[in-house]
Amino acid sequence: MVSEIFASENWFLIILGLVWIIGAVLQDLRRREVDNLWNFSLIAFALVYRVGISLDTGNYWFILNGVIGLVIFVVLGYLFYYSRLFAGGDAKLLMALGAILPLSFNWVSNVKILGFFILLFMITGSIYALIWSMVLVFKNKKKFFKEFSKQWQLFKKAFLITIVFCILWIIFILVLGELEFVFIGIIVLLFPLLFMFAKAVEESCMVKMVNYDKVTLGDWLYKDIKIGKKKIKANWEGISESELELIKKTRKKVLIKYGIPFTPAFLFAFLSLLVIAWAYSWI
Repeated sequence: MVSEIFASENWFLIILGLVWIIGAVLQDLRRREVDNLWNFSLIAFALVYRVGISLDTGNYWFILNGVIGLVIFVVLGYLFYYSRLFAGGDAKLLMALGAILPLSFNWVSNVKILGFFILLFMITGSIYALIWSMVLVFKNKKKFFKEFSKQWQLFKKAFLITIVFCILWIIFILVLGELEFVFIGIIVLLFPLLFMFAKAVEESCMVKMVNYDKVTLGDWLYKDIKIGKKKIKANWEGISESELELIKKTRKKVLIKYGIPFTPAFLFAFLSLLVIAWAYSWI
Protein backbone atom coordinates (compact mmCIF):
# COMPACT_ATOMS: atom_id res chain seq x y z
CA MET A 1 0.00 0.00 0.00
CA VAL A 2 2.77 2.44 0.98
CA SER A 3 4.81 2.12 -2.19
CA GLU A 4 1.69 2.52 -4.32
CA ILE A 5 0.85 5.90 -2.78
CA PHE A 6 4.03 7.44 -4.18
CA ALA A 7 3.77 5.82 -7.62
CA SER A 8 4.54 8.23 -10.47
CA GLU A 9 0.94 8.49 -11.65
CA ASN A 10 -0.17 9.62 -8.18
CA TRP A 11 2.04 12.70 -7.77
CA PHE A 12 -0.36 14.89 -9.74
CA LEU A 13 -3.29 13.74 -7.56
CA ILE A 14 -1.30 14.32 -4.35
CA ILE A 15 -0.26 17.85 -5.38
CA LEU A 16 -3.78 18.60 -6.66
CA GLY A 17 -5.28 17.47 -3.36
CA LEU A 18 -2.84 19.54 -1.30
CA VAL A 19 -3.39 22.71 -3.34
CA TRP A 20 -7.18 22.40 -3.16
CA ILE A 21 -7.19 21.63 0.58
CA ILE A 22 -4.95 24.65 1.28
CA GLY A 23 -7.26 26.79 -0.86
CA ALA A 24 -10.27 25.53 1.10
CA VAL A 25 -8.50 26.27 4.41
CA LEU A 26 -7.76 29.85 3.35
CA GLN A 27 -11.38 30.40 2.31
CA ASP A 28 -12.70 28.86 5.52
CA LEU A 29 -10.44 30.88 7.82
CA ARG A 30 -11.12 34.13 5.96
CA ARG A 31 -14.91 33.94 5.52
CA ARG A 32 -16.10 30.73 7.19
CA GLU A 33 -17.22 29.07 3.98
CA VAL A 34 -15.76 27.14 1.06
CA ASP A 35 -17.06 27.78 -2.45
CA ASN A 36 -19.00 24.91 -4.02
CA LEU A 37 -17.19 25.56 -7.30
CA TRP A 38 -13.85 25.05 -5.56
CA ASN A 39 -14.81 21.65 -4.16
CA PHE A 40 -16.56 20.44 -7.31
CA SER A 41 -13.69 21.51 -9.55
CA LEU A 42 -11.40 19.22 -7.55
CA ILE A 43 -13.67 16.30 -8.44
CA ALA A 44 -13.64 17.28 -12.12
CA PHE A 45 -9.85 17.67 -12.35
CA ALA A 46 -9.21 14.41 -10.46
CA LEU A 47 -11.59 12.34 -12.60
CA VAL A 48 -10.38 13.84 -15.91
CA TYR A 49 -6.79 13.03 -14.92
CA ARG A 50 -7.79 9.49 -13.95
CA VAL A 51 -9.47 8.97 -17.32
CA GLY A 52 -6.27 10.11 -19.05
CA ILE A 53 -4.08 7.72 -17.03
CA SER A 54 -6.49 4.84 -17.62
CA LEU A 55 -6.51 5.45 -21.38
CA ASP A 56 -2.72 5.72 -21.42
CA THR A 57 -2.08 2.54 -19.41
CA GLY A 58 -5.07 0.54 -20.60
CA ASN A 59 -5.92 -0.20 -16.96
CA TYR A 60 -9.35 1.23 -16.21
CA TRP A 61 -9.24 0.42 -12.50
CA PHE A 62 -7.54 3.78 -11.98
CA ILE A 63 -10.67 5.69 -13.03
CA LEU A 64 -13.07 3.11 -11.56
CA ASN A 65 -11.37 3.29 -8.16
CA GLY A 66 -11.62 7.08 -8.27
CA VAL A 67 -15.36 6.88 -8.97
CA ILE A 68 -15.85 4.25 -6.25
CA GLY A 69 -13.89 6.39 -3.76
CA LEU A 70 -16.00 9.39 -4.71
CA VAL A 71 -19.23 7.44 -4.15
CA ILE A 72 -18.05 6.18 -0.74
CA PHE A 73 -17.08 9.66 0.43
CA VAL A 74 -20.33 11.14 -0.94
CA VAL A 75 -22.20 8.72 1.32
CA LEU A 76 -19.92 9.59 4.26
CA GLY A 77 -20.27 13.31 3.51
CA TYR A 78 -24.06 13.14 3.63
CA LEU A 79 -23.89 10.99 6.77
CA PHE A 80 -21.63 13.48 8.57
CA TYR A 81 -23.67 16.44 7.33
CA TYR A 82 -27.06 15.13 8.44
CA SER A 83 -25.51 13.93 11.72
CA ARG A 84 -24.54 17.60 12.18
CA LEU A 85 -20.86 16.76 12.43
CA PHE A 86 -19.97 18.67 9.24
CA ALA A 87 -21.07 21.93 7.68
CA GLY A 88 -21.89 21.85 3.96
CA GLY A 89 -18.45 22.99 2.79
CA ASP A 90 -16.68 20.38 4.92
CA ALA A 91 -18.93 17.60 3.60
CA LYS A 92 -18.30 18.62 -0.03
CA LEU A 93 -14.54 18.78 0.52
CA LEU A 94 -14.64 15.25 1.93
CA MET A 95 -16.61 14.11 -1.12
CA ALA A 96 -14.04 15.68 -3.43
CA LEU A 97 -11.17 13.93 -1.66
CA GLY A 98 -12.90 10.64 -2.40
CA ALA A 99 -11.84 11.13 -6.03
CA ILE A 100 -8.22 11.79 -4.94
CA LEU A 101 -7.44 9.25 -2.25
CA PRO A 102 -7.77 5.90 -4.06
CA LEU A 103 -4.07 6.04 -4.97
CA SER A 104 -3.77 2.48 -6.20
CA PHE A 105 -4.93 0.27 -9.05
CA ASN A 106 -5.80 -2.30 -6.37
CA TRP A 107 -9.12 -1.81 -4.58
CA VAL A 108 -8.03 -3.63 -1.38
CA SER A 109 -5.17 -1.15 -0.99
CA ASN A 110 -7.59 1.71 -1.64
CA VAL A 111 -9.91 0.54 1.14
CA LYS A 112 -6.95 0.68 3.52
CA ILE A 113 -5.96 4.17 2.33
CA LEU A 114 -9.51 5.54 2.67
CA GLY A 115 -10.00 3.94 6.08
CA PHE A 116 -6.63 5.16 7.34
CA PHE A 117 -7.39 8.69 6.16
CA ILE A 118 -10.72 8.74 8.05
CA LEU A 119 -8.95 7.46 11.20
CA LEU A 120 -6.25 10.14 10.91
CA PHE A 121 -8.92 12.76 10.23
CA MET A 122 -10.77 11.83 13.43
CA ILE A 123 -7.57 11.91 15.50
CA THR A 124 -6.09 15.12 14.11
CA GLY A 125 -9.52 16.75 13.95
CA SER A 126 -10.16 16.06 17.63
CA ILE A 127 -6.78 17.48 18.64
CA TYR A 128 -7.26 20.53 16.41
CA ALA A 129 -10.78 21.21 17.74
CA LEU A 130 -9.56 20.95 21.34
CA ILE A 131 -6.68 23.37 20.72
CA TRP A 132 -8.97 25.83 18.92
CA SER A 133 -11.46 25.62 21.79
CA MET A 134 -8.74 26.25 24.38
CA VAL A 135 -7.62 29.35 22.46
CA LEU A 136 -11.22 30.62 22.45
CA VAL A 137 -11.50 29.98 26.19
CA PHE A 138 -8.26 31.88 26.83
CA LYS A 139 -9.54 34.86 24.83
CA ASN A 140 -12.96 34.82 26.53
CA LYS A 141 -12.09 33.64 30.05
CA LYS A 142 -14.70 35.58 32.01
CA LYS A 143 -17.58 34.77 29.70
CA PHE A 144 -16.51 31.11 29.51
CA PHE A 145 -16.30 30.50 33.27
CA LYS A 146 -19.62 32.24 33.80
CA GLU A 147 -21.23 30.02 31.17
CA PHE A 148 -19.49 26.88 32.46
CA SER A 149 -20.90 27.61 35.94
CA LYS A 150 -24.34 27.85 34.36
CA GLN A 151 -23.87 24.55 32.52
CA TRP A 152 -22.64 22.94 35.73
CA GLN A 153 -25.85 23.90 37.50
CA LEU A 154 -27.84 22.39 34.65
CA PHE A 155 -25.93 19.10 34.39
CA LYS A 156 -24.36 18.52 37.82
CA LYS A 157 -26.93 15.82 38.67
CA ALA A 158 -25.93 13.90 35.54
CA PHE A 159 -22.27 14.24 36.54
CA LEU A 160 -22.95 12.96 40.07
CA ILE A 161 -24.85 9.99 38.63
CA THR A 162 -21.88 9.34 36.36
CA ILE A 163 -19.52 9.36 39.36
CA VAL A 164 -21.69 6.75 41.11
CA PHE A 165 -21.68 4.61 37.95
CA CYS A 166 -17.88 4.89 37.67
CA ILE A 167 -17.37 3.85 41.30
CA LEU A 168 -19.61 0.82 40.84
CA TRP A 169 -17.84 0.00 37.55
CA ILE A 170 -14.39 0.15 39.16
CA ILE A 171 -15.55 -2.09 42.02
CA PHE A 172 -16.96 -4.54 39.47
CA ILE A 173 -13.69 -4.51 37.51
CA LEU A 174 -11.61 -5.05 40.66
CA VAL A 175 -13.76 -8.05 41.61
CA LEU A 176 -13.29 -9.54 38.14
CA GLY A 177 -9.58 -8.66 38.12
CA GLU A 178 -9.88 -7.16 34.61
CA LEU A 179 -8.02 -3.90 35.31
CA GLU A 180 -7.58 -3.06 31.62
CA PHE A 181 -11.29 -2.15 31.48
CA VAL A 182 -10.93 0.65 34.05
CA PHE A 183 -10.47 3.12 31.17
CA ILE A 184 -14.16 2.63 30.22
CA GLY A 185 -15.19 4.15 33.54
CA ILE A 186 -12.77 7.05 33.02
CA ILE A 187 -14.19 7.76 29.55
CA VAL A 188 -17.75 7.70 30.88
CA LEU A 189 -16.70 10.07 33.69
CA LEU A 190 -15.11 12.50 31.25
CA PHE A 191 -18.06 12.60 28.86
CA PRO A 192 -20.36 14.94 30.88
CA LEU A 193 -17.40 17.22 31.64
CA LEU A 194 -16.47 17.42 27.95
CA PHE A 195 -20.11 18.03 27.05
CA MET A 196 -20.35 20.90 29.55
CA PHE A 197 -17.04 22.29 28.29
CA ALA A 198 -18.15 22.16 24.64
CA LYS A 199 -21.54 23.70 25.46
CA ALA A 200 -19.91 26.49 27.48
CA VAL A 201 -17.44 27.22 24.66
CA GLU A 202 -20.28 27.35 22.12
CA GLU A 203 -22.47 29.67 24.20
CA SER A 204 -19.74 32.01 25.43
CA CYS A 205 -17.27 32.12 22.51
CA MET A 206 -19.10 31.25 19.32
CA VAL A 207 -22.22 33.42 19.43
CA LYS A 208 -21.84 36.98 18.18
CA MET A 209 -24.16 39.89 17.49
CA VAL A 210 -23.61 40.70 13.82
CA ASN A 211 -24.71 43.71 11.80
CA TYR A 212 -27.11 42.92 8.94
CA ASP A 213 -24.51 43.72 6.26
CA LYS A 214 -22.07 41.17 7.73
CA VAL A 215 -24.51 38.25 7.60
CA THR A 216 -23.70 35.80 4.80
CA LEU A 217 -25.46 32.96 3.04
CA GLY A 218 -25.40 29.77 5.14
CA ASP A 219 -24.71 31.52 8.47
CA TRP A 220 -26.34 29.83 11.47
CA LEU A 221 -28.86 31.85 13.42
CA TYR A 222 -28.45 31.44 17.18
CA LYS A 223 -32.22 31.47 17.63
CA ASP A 224 -35.36 32.03 15.59
CA ILE A 225 -36.05 35.61 14.55
CA LYS A 226 -39.29 37.24 13.47
CA ILE A 227 -39.35 39.82 10.68
CA GLY A 228 -42.83 41.22 10.25
CA LYS A 229 -45.12 38.23 9.90
CA LYS A 230 -42.36 35.94 8.69
CA LYS A 231 -40.39 33.73 11.08
CA ILE A 232 -36.86 32.67 10.15
CA LYS A 233 -35.92 29.50 11.97
CA ALA A 234 -32.47 28.71 13.27
CA ASN A 235 -31.55 25.41 11.64
CA TRP A 236 -28.56 23.39 10.48
CA GLU A 237 -29.10 24.36 6.84
CA GLY A 238 -28.21 27.96 7.67
CA ILE A 239 -29.68 31.16 6.25
CA SER A 240 -31.11 30.78 2.75
CA GLU A 241 -30.79 33.36 -0.02
CA SER A 242 -34.37 34.62 0.43
CA GLU A 243 -33.92 34.83 4.21
CA LEU A 244 -30.66 36.72 3.75
CA GLU A 245 -32.38 39.30 1.55
CA LEU A 246 -35.09 39.70 4.19
CA ILE A 247 -32.53 40.20 6.97
CA LYS A 248 -30.65 42.82 4.95
CA LYS A 249 -33.87 44.77 4.39
CA THR A 250 -34.46 45.05 8.15
CA ARG A 251 -31.05 46.71 8.73
CA LYS A 252 -30.91 45.16 12.19
CA LYS A 253 -28.33 43.13 14.10
CA VAL A 254 -28.81 39.38 14.57
CA LEU A 255 -27.19 36.74 16.73
CA ILE A 256 -25.07 34.36 14.63
CA LYS A 257 -23.53 31.13 15.88
CA TYR A 258 -20.11 30.36 14.40
CA GLY A 259 -18.54 26.93 14.32
CA ILE A 260 -14.88 25.98 14.35
CA PRO A 261 -13.38 26.29 10.83
CA PHE A 262 -12.75 22.59 10.33
CA THR A 263 -11.01 22.44 6.96
CA PRO A 264 -7.52 22.54 8.59
CA ALA A 265 -8.29 19.06 9.96
CA PHE A 266 -8.42 17.78 6.35
CA LEU A 267 -4.97 19.25 5.73
CA PHE A 268 -3.54 17.71 8.91
CA ALA A 269 -5.00 14.29 8.05
CA PHE A 270 -3.80 14.42 4.42
CA LEU A 271 -0.26 15.45 5.43
CA SER A 272 -0.23 12.83 8.22
CA LEU A 273 -1.18 10.14 5.72
CA LEU A 274 1.67 11.16 3.40
CA VAL A 275 4.24 11.48 6.22
CA ILE A 276 3.34 8.10 7.73
CA ALA A 277 3.40 6.43 4.31
CA TRP A 278 6.78 8.03 3.53
CA ALA A 279 8.24 7.04 6.93
CA TYR A 280 6.90 3.50 6.62
CA SER A 281 8.53 3.11 3.21
CA TRP A 282 11.93 3.67 4.85
CA ILE A 283 11.44 1.09 7.61
